[in-house]
Parts: sequence; C-alpha cells; structure tokens
Amino acid sequence: MKRVIALLITVLLLAGMFTGCARSSADQETGGTADYTIGIVTPTLSTSEDEFRAAQNMAEKYPGVVKHITLPENFSTEIETGLSQISSLADDPKMKAIIVVSGQAGLLPALQKVEEVRPDIITMTAPIWDDPALMSQYVDVNLDTDWVRRGETIATKAHEMGAQTIIHYSFPTHLAKEVISQRKDAMQRTCEELGMKWVEVVTPDPQTGDGTAPMLQFLREDLPRQIDKYGADTNVFGTNCPMYDVIIDEAFKQKFMVAEQCCPTPLQAYPTVLGLEISEEDAWNFDKVNNMISEKAAAAGMTGRLGGWPMPATVFLPQYAVELAMKMIEDPGFDYKDVKQLNQFALDVFGYEVSFDNFKAKADGPAFENYFVMIMDTILY
Repeated sequence: MKRVIALLITVLLLAGMFTGCARSSADQETGGTADYTIGIVTPTLSTSEDEFRAAQNMAEKYPGVVKHITLPENFSTEIETGLSQISSLADDPKMKAIIVVSGQAGLLPALQKVEEVRPDIITMTAPIWDDPALMSQYVDVNLDTDWVRRGETIATKAHEMGAQTIIHYSFPTHLAKEVISQRKDAMQRTCEELGMKWVEVVTPDPQTGDGTAPMLQFLREDLPRQIDKYGADTNVFGTNCPMYDVIIDEAFKQKFMVAEQCCPTPLQAYPTVLGLEISEEDAWNFDKVNNMISEKAAAAGMTGRLGGWPMPATVFLPQYAVELAMKMIEDPGFDYKDVKQLNQFALDVFGYEVSFDNFKAKADGPAFENYFVMIMDTILY
C-alpha cells in the first residue's frame, strides 16, 4: 500500500511539473500572465490592409489576450457606431489596454469616455489624428510617424549614399499641406547644410486636373532630363505614392538614387516595378521581400543606391503598440515616457533601429511627454 501511495504521489508531482511547464510556456508567449485582455481597433481590411493585418497578426500571436475589432466600413457616416464600439471594450472587466489605430480624426471622444469610466485601462493611439493637446491629456500613450523629421534624415542618408543633388517632386495641393511643406523645408535646409544642390520641381497636380496620368507622364519625361543635367549621383524624392512606380522604374534605367519613398516600405513600387513573385504567405515576411529587392538591385548594378524602411510604419506601429501595452501591464516599472527605453524596446522586440522623439505641435512649441513620433533607420538594398 505504501508503495502504491508513493507511486501515486510521484505521478501527481510529475503531472504538476508538466502542467506548470506548459503554463509557463503559454505565459511566456503572452508576455507573462494571460489573465488580462488587450483591445485593438483598426479600420476594415478593405479600408486599410496594413493596419488590419497587423492587428490580426497580433491577435493570432496572442490568442485569448488580444481582441481585434474593426471600425465601420463607412466611418464618416457611422461615427457614433465606431465610438460606441471602442468604448464598449471597457465593459470587459479583464480589459487592461485599448489601442486605437486609424489615420483619421474624430475618435478621441471614445477614449475620453474610457478614461472616465475605467481609468485603470491603458489607452493608446497608433495613430489617430485628433488635436494633439487633447490627445495628450486624455490618452496615456500616443504613437505616430515623425513625418517632418524625415526631411532631415532623408537628406542625410542621401548624402551618406554619395548624392550630390536632391530633386524634390511635388504639386500645389500637396505643398499646401503643412506637414509636407515642413518636411520639404527640413530636407532643403539639410541638403544645403551638407553642400548638396537642391532642385525643386512642380508636377501637374493630380488632385485638380485629370488624375495621376499627366503627373506620371511628366515624371517619365522629366527624370531623364534632370539626370542628364545633374548626373546619376542624384537622389530623387516625390511626395505622392503613385509617383514611385515611375521613379523606381527610372532609377533602374538612369541609375540615380532613391534613399526612401514618401511612404517608406518594401511594398511600395518595388514589387510591381521589379516583377517580384511574392506568395500570399511571404507578403508579410519583410525580411524575405527585402532580400528579393536586394537581389534585383545587385543584378542591375544598383547595390547601395536604393533604400527604404524595413517594414511599413502602418504595420510596425500597431504591432509595437500591442507589445508596449503588454510590457506596461507586465512590468509597471517600465518607463514608457523615456524615449531611450522606447527605442531599446523596439530593437529588442523587432530587431530594427527605431528613433522615437516627443511630438511638438509647433517647432517652437512645448513637447508632449506622452506623444511620441518615430522614424526607422533606412536600409539600403
């Protein structure tokens, strides 16, 4: 009998050990204990594929922890429904963080309501575009891309690549936008400080004329003229995404440089222009896509003359927000207001160099201590 009892105790102890190991593995995958929920709100798949799939991937990575919901397809006409969807996440007693991802304004009231009824919930935007002062007041953490600082970093990278000239293509309705104008000014100032020639070219305006066709035809004809005049050690930057099908294509023909696109991602123009055969499975394997672009660049003698960010900001920011929320929940001592900590956390989790900074609504205005804008280090193909 003693032997039987001893055997039963041993079996029970072993079962407990294995159960404990299994639980530890699950907890490790969810950043620690899995007794909480994180809500992430994005547009629908058809409205914004990057943000939708980024959130979907995190829900699949952390099942039972990350809850992904979408805003109405026609948000502009169903604002109240969208706000209700966001605020209703706070009804879940296990909800510890709510992240709203949508490049549009009008969503802040829902987060204000969450703050009122559940101040214990961590609220994040990644991004939304409401008033920055109010966002900083009512939202715990705000994340976005540093569109203006990119003017400085793109010019600096082009100089490091060996560019002697920067050509900036844009059109009146774009140049009227403050962010684009500020980025252009920063790019021009940095270009001149580094001793490069600055060339500004205005294209036909796709927003007031016959669409993108005249603009793209102009680029097709003007780029060879400009490169013939200034030489191949010229970096070309355009402010409009459709421009890049022509810019990247002409870069392979004329051998000029493209440090970054306006929306720096391996998925902008490169796959189409280079005819990359990317399976649906590999479409989100950015390391593989980047390697495919590098192979094409090497074959064309263009190594080191083309660049971009290793992954889209519209994918990085939602995923980073989820990981950051988990970090803040699991490690209350983590100082999320320290940009050095945010930078290191991005490197630890994603393996990419990222530079966060505090956002200023105006260049000479105060910085918001919980509103962070970031740039990723350019990779060269």
